[in-house]
Amino acid sequence: MTATLAAAPAVAGRRVSVLRGYRFELVKLVSQWRIRLLVLACWIAPAMFVAAVSQQSSLPVDTLFGRWMHATGWAGSLVTLGFAGTWALPLLTSVVAGDVFASEDRLGTWRHLLVAVRSPRRIFAAKALSSLTVILLLVVGLACSSAAGGLVAVGNHPLVGLDGHLFTPGDAAGRVLLAWVCVLAPTLALAAVGLLGSVALGRSPMGLLLPALVALAMQLAQMLPLPVAVRAALPGYAFIAWNGLFTNPAQLGPLLIGVVVSLVWAVTATALAYLLFLKRDFTNLTVDGSGRRALAIGVLPLVGVLAATVGVVAVTTPATGSGIEQDKVQRSVATAFAHLYRMQTAQLHRPDVTETQLEATATCNRGGGKLAADGPGNDWRCVVSWHLPDVEAAGSAIYQLDVTPDGRFVADGDGPKEVNGYFLVRTPTGDAPNPLWQFDGNVELLHTTKG
Repeated sequence: MTATLAAAPAVAGRRVSVLRGYRFELVKLVSQWRIRLLVLACWIAPAMFVAAVSQQSSLPVDTLFGRWMHATGWAGSLVTLGFAGTWALPLLTSVVAGDVFASEDRLGTWRHLLVAVRSPRRIFAAKALSSLTVILLLVVGLACSSAAGGLVAVGNHPLVGLDGHLFTPGDAAGRVLLAWVCVLAPTLALAAVGLLGSVALGRSPMGLLLPALVALAMQLAQMLPLPVAVRAALPGYAFIAWNGLFTNPAQLGPLLIGVVVSLVWAVTATALAYLLFLKRDFTNLTVDGSGRRALAIGVLPLVGVLAATVGVVAVTTPATGSGIEQDKVQRSVATAFAHLYRMQTAQLHRPDVTETQLEATATCNRGGGKLAADGPGNDWRCVVSWHLPDVEAAGSAIYQLDVTPDGRFVADGDGPKEVNGYFLVRTPTGDAPNPLWQFDGNVELLHTTKG
């Protein structure tokens, strides 16, 4: 009897394991009605959106891969991915990670939680892991739902890449999956920023909004004509760099840099949140954070990480300025034109011709040759020339280009009409616009791809 009574305090004082704390925090998260609604929306809404848009006569051609939503089901998943990186994922991380610590401040339950778990370190680990699990569940839902909606509505057909190369359905599926996996890195970076804001700012609404505000700032930065080293050093660059997967050969250099930078931010922000959490005084329930401490431990180290990554990218890559140069634009336009010309030839049932036989080249300038042929702008003009077997005269076509600061461009055909004008061609999935009329392309800003 005495031994049993002596063992009771030891059992009561035993710390709760991380696994038990993780399950407890996960149940707390998924029991919230807003989390349940988010999970339901991420697993259902993308499929309905992609299926509905794919059946419309007008497509979101201003969105990357939007013009191919009639042709293949994989395009809808990439359209969803572009929207998710811009809006959905920052908001989801704000709702989940940005509130995981602040909710305890609003409810005043820190004392009860500490008594039950008896370890701030285990509490932090359990909350961080549970929020990560929910975020992964939401991302997987977006990816699976959008792909399923496109495949059911349109079918498993080849996908036209950003260089005009036609990817087989199996290759397209693998690259779409890899693109979704790669955007997990910047999503984790935003989630870590959310954890940091939730710990540092407590019940303040700014903690909840911090990931969305950081994502918005990064989007604005990507729209500005910043040096490419600064652009690639931002943790949100991987939300854009996945575009390089859809060229042949794939532009892996910028993507790898974006993923590594995002993971560095994720680890750094999580570590800072952990340090702030351990330094917090839980005995005073009226104090949920220190602005000065948050600035010293939270903001300044992240600024240092940004400066360090800018320096490393600038030293390790050969790109300077905007990264958009005349020879890169000309090469990208000529390559895309040659691939799409072959597609048009097959659709019009003409004799096949290879890219080597075409020998397509492009001559591009800005402002009619009055401006320096570099940097973003909607005043690019390219003349594409090519040769056909057994034909002495070279063919030529004119394109007007709108090149954005992130390297994406839209080429709009400006004649001759029978080559790059608007007309419908018959495809296995139905009538579609002439593939040479308008097409999307991508300029590799860092120029690290070989071949």
